[in-house]
Amino acid sequence: MHLPMGEPHRLPGSGASFAGYQGRHVGFALEAGVATITLDRPERKNPLTFDAYAELRDLFRALADAADVKAVVLTGAGENFCSGGDVHEIIGPLTRLDMPGLLALTRMTGDLVKAMRASAGAMLALASDIRYGTARSRTAFLFASVGLAGCDMGACALLPRVVDQGRAAELLYTGRSLGGEEGERWGFFNRLCEPDQVLAEARAFAATLASGRTFAHGMTKRMLQQEWNMGVDEAIEAEAQAQAICMATRDFHRAYHAFVARERPHFEGD
Repeated sequence: MHLPMGEPHRLPGSGASFAGYQGRHVGFALEAGVATITLDRPERKNPLTFDAYAELRDLFRALADAADVKAVVLTGAGENFCSGGDVHEIIGPLTRLDMPGLLALTRMTGDLVKAMRASAGAMLALASDIRYGTARSRTAFLFASVGLAGCDMGACALLPRVVDQGRAAELLYTGRSLGGEEGERWGFFNRLCEPDQVLAEARAFAATLASGRTFAHGMTKRMLQQEWNMGVDEAIEAEAQAQAICMATRDFHRAYHAFVARERPHFEGD
């Protein structure tokens, strides 16, 4: 028999619905728990503006409490993902800002990385959990190309964890493009797809995450982030606590009883 479970509840102000959300500076669509956010300026390879940065930051913050969004696919319209910060709408104005203004901008873009749990182009991809590309994909961290340090938006923390320290240093010092096949070998891309299938395959994978054991997936995502700053002993204890919480869910009990009955479990994310 099932162990007694607490009644489901929702804190005031949480569990918002995004079914009717209309993006102002990015495209937004929601289907079966998967939100697709589209950078939608294909005529200029989907560059980011101040307004797009702000909307993405606020949107990802809000999605953390969404009741009807379980996974997010971030894509670009047309044949490109993102060309980075718009030269005319961001780079140019930055040359006229004083230090408080510059710091306000860099902190705002940093807040986007925190909310995704991303800076221009390559950093949006890097801040994502899973990355799909094509053999034609080109990824570059171009900070050095405009006279800036490679330590922008958490790049020096995130990139070495994905491709290793030496490779990250090469990319950040040179600003060179990382090709699709090389990126897959290095671990930057999880999978390479045909160009006309990459979005469909990304959505299909997101759908598998959004259906079923979403509470457990959310815990995994949280621990992947939190354990960066832990020693091994601390991480083991944190995982023990996280797993104990998951063992108190209905999904864990559903899995056990389905196993006993030799049936496939049906997870509901609670």
